[in-house]
Amino acid sequence: MGGTFCKLFRKRQMKVILNGLDAAGKTTILYKLKLGQVVTTIPTIGFNVETVDHSIVQMVTWDVGGRGKMRALYRYYYQGSDALFFVVDSNDRDRIDEAKEELFRTMEEYTLKDVIVVILANKQDKVGAFTSEEVGDKLDLDVIRKSHMCEVFGTSATTGEGLNEMLDWVVEVVSTKRAAKVLESKSECVPKGKEERGSKSFYFSSTVSFIKHVFSKV
Repeated sequence: MGGTFCKLFRKRQMKVILNGLDAAGKTTILYKLKLGQVVTTIPTIGFNVETVDHSIVQMVTWDVGGRGKMRALYRYYYQGSDALFFVVDSNDRDRIDEAKEELFRTMEEYTLKDVIVVILANKQDKVGAFTSEEVGDKLDLDVIRKSHMCEVFGTSATTGEGLNEMLDWVVEVVSTKRAAKVLESKSECVPKGKEERGSKSFYFSSTVSFIKHVFSKV
């Protein structure tokens, strides 16, 4: 019983990959989410791993260096990921096509076939930056949406613009996906009685068994 209620009140953990080209603002976003403030960063060599808490979700976030030589190593960090946060420098018009190529190359990885895809159109505070809608068009996100749940958010790592809205969306989607999986699983359901109004009704033997069923799937 005690273990069940610990599950009831603990945060759900998920693994997030923070990806994108170098200088897009990935590490600045990570520490803005983690600490709530802007941290002076240098180009990431290797990776940073931080835990970000938001609402009922705890996100173990892997920020992998975006420089060319590091990209070949990304696939070793993808296994078990629930979401991909792909950061785009909206103010870097010269590299938007390169960002698109990297995104589509990333989405070819089999281990990412079930992830939620979040595009962070970063640096919205810069004059002349592409809007989030323009970034979505430039990245051809309609193609990504054919196979993945995908949304784009205009963000600023320095002001925090759009970050909470993005996290709220992720929590909602993750909660909905996990609830759907629980509803699909009837392994612990106990059928009682006969067909009622043309369909068989399923019940849980007790409130405790229902709680155990739900949170054993979380």
